[in-house]
Amino acid sequence: MILLQVIGKRLLQAIPVVLGVTFFTFVVLNLLPGGTAATLLGQNATPALVHELTIRLGLDHPFFVRYFHWLGSALTGNFGTSLTTDSGGGSGGVTVASIIAQRLPVTAEVGGFAFVLALVFAVPVAVLAARRPKGVIDRLSVLVSMIGFSCPQFIFALLMILIFAVHLGLVPVLGFTPISAGLWSNLHSIILPSATLGFGIFCGYARLLRADLVDQMNQEDYIITARAKGVGPYRILIIHALRNSMFGLITVVALNMGTLVGGAVIIEQIFGLPGMGQELLQAINNRDITTVQAIVTILAVSVVLANMVADILYAVLDPRIKYAGQSS
Repeated sequence: MILLQVIGKRLLQAIPVVLGVTFFTFVVLNLLPGGTAATLLGQNATPALVHELTIRLGLDHPFFVRYFHWLGSALTGNFGTSLTTDSGGGSGGVTVASIIAQRLPVTAEVGGFAFVLALVFAVPVAVLAARRPKGVIDRLSVLVSMIGFSCPQFIFALLMILIFAVHLGLVPVLGFTPISAGLWSNLHSIILPSATLGFGIFCGYARLLRADLVDQMNQEDYIITARAKGVGPYRILIIHALRNSMFGLITVVALNMGTLVGGAVIIEQIFGLPGMGQELLQAINNRDITTVQAIVTILAVSVVLANMVADILYAVLDPRIKYAGQSS
């Protein structure tokens, strides 16, 4: 019951956020120089041809008319057709929903694998570093984290390609193999972009979790009590301190959903992945407003859902949060 209340409350808060994102995106796209019709027809198109295509695509309507028409259709699950494939005003183009259906699994798989890699490596590294602060593992984790924080993602991606794809030949440089072609081939094609995307996130998770664990080990009374009872150091770290440190980590994980989305645009371009990020960049260059709006909406909803899941995990990890929600 409490979880349903949390979900309902967050949904009410999420609606204006998603609407604001779509409206802001629509405004920005309309402020860009040039236009969809001129971009589609090329530089040699005459003004008459541009005007004719503008009318056929419905781009001559007022701003708010076009936005609310799109919004009304989107609320019913109809994102329209891609303007770059539809020169007949909505009758013969490729639907945006079909484009998303093709692109979204690629981005979700790469981003999800990157998140799993970051979390799987960050937690044990943080625990080992917190066990002996300023020890060898702690100093190495600091060095690796500083490299991850200071190196731009596209530079790190190029270095990963140079080392693991070009020199060692362990993974392909470009392209994506769907999971239907085989699990190993699929993992082989996404391991490098996922590792590149997740490296910076791993650095942030490891340093944050390590700092929180050290802080708890040095200051919290329940840690002192556990030591007095003869509980081993690693048991204290994993059973007691790590559980309480998960709150800060969950918050950062939810906030990093936006980082994953932004990083996907860069990573998919570098590694030639046919995902949402690559499609978004192409749609922006082509002034394909309907496609951009749909992709931005999907990405905004995913970030909102990530924060909603974080709120639910708070209530699961700490029952006191449930009681607070119930009393309010």
